[in-house]
Amino acid sequence: MFDYVIIGAGFAGSVLAERLATEMNARVLIVDRRNHIAGNAYDYYNEAGILVHKYGPHIFHTNSEKVFTYLSRFTGWRPYEHRVQASVDGQLLPMPINADTLNKMYGLNLNCLQVEEFLQSVAEPCDNIKTSEDVVVSRVGRELYEKFFRNYTRKQWDLDPSELDAAVTARVPIRTSRDDRYFTDRFQAMPVEGYTRMFEKMLDHPNIHIMLNTDYNDIKDEISFRELVFTGPVDEYFDFCYGKLPYRSLQFEHQTHDREQFQPAAVVNYPNEHAYTRVTEFKYLTGQEHKKTSIVYEYPCAEGDPYYPIPQPQNAELYAKYKAMAEALPDVHFAGRLATYKYYNMDQVVAQSLTLFQKLSGRRPTRSAQSAKTALVAVPSTALDAARIEKSLEQEGSAA
Repeated sequence: MFDYVIIGAGFAGSVLAERLATEMNARVLIVDRRNHIAGNAYDYYNEAGILVHKYGPHIFHTNSEKVFTYLSRFTGWRPYEHRVQASVDGQLLPMPINADTLNKMYGLNLNCLQVEEFLQSVAEPCDNIKTSEDVVVSRVGRELYEKFFRNYTRKQWDLDPSELDAAVTARVPIRTSRDDRYFTDRFQAMPVEGYTRMFEKMLDHPNIHIMLNTDYNDIKDEISFRELVFTGPVDEYFDFCYGKLPYRSLQFEHQTHDREQFQPAAVVNYPNEHAYTRVTEFKYLTGQEHKKTSIVYEYPCAEGDPYYPIPQPQNAELYAKYKAMAEALPDVHFAGRLATYKYYNMDQVVAQSLTLFQKLSGRRPTRSAQSAKTALVAVPSTALDAARIEKSLEQEGSAA
């Protein structure tokens, strides 16, 4: 008998597994369809020996000391401030838009106060901001919107910004200063040994079992447990009874080049040319020294793994139906981007999981360390292995 079965070995599932096992002595089984832990944050050393992020760049940043302190139990940190450039009119310009962006683009020499005046002169005020287009045009005007935002958004979402919720472009700041950092959070750093190593340490507990290459539906009748934590798509859990929630996906093209540097910034956005949206060079992120360099091109697409919930009112209404069903299940808990149909940053997922843990720990008495049984350490991949784990736990119980 497991106390908890957790579907998904990404941030949401792994944080909850660690907390439940460490603080409540709970027996936890993690099930994941993929052949690795760490979810979309998974990184690995490629054939050239360069540490790369399989599913595109993952940049850690947070204002939450609680989240940063928690993750610091499992990793050291490399200070890192993320910088992005955008290819516009044959130039590479700092992104987000700031004083240097405007001065370089227009051949000006504006100071910070003059930048604000310039933006006010080109902005098109909007009294009722509803869409992503409204957000940008009301702040920087039509020309900058067209050059930096509109086509990038079309590629990313296959929708015009006028069709998307205001939250999409509201995520990207506009600055009057010369601050070219993409994020301004209090804590900005990358795991010294990479994300996967951080997850390995997080899940290194005798009460945690991991089943990879496994679909939960294939084993759910083979195992017994008290409660379930689901971090997959919420509509999938309910067999798409109200219809499928729409997502955007990504395809990645990884390349390694026989030179030390490929581009002048960690990420270069391509809002107006090419089918891809951006190119990432990983050595900027990791600080690794290597005579070669590895990059990845990102191509947004409709089919594939779900990455980005599409923020439109009709999709929010559909999710609300699934949310109501989810809230009616007292022993099933939904956490993470896919299960709550919201685009969270990594730190937000960690915070959500820590909050859910507090709720769970208040509901169930903690088993004493004396009564907790030593669990079999294994990484099985089939329903048969699940049965073996279950049998092992039963034997431990009968021998006590």
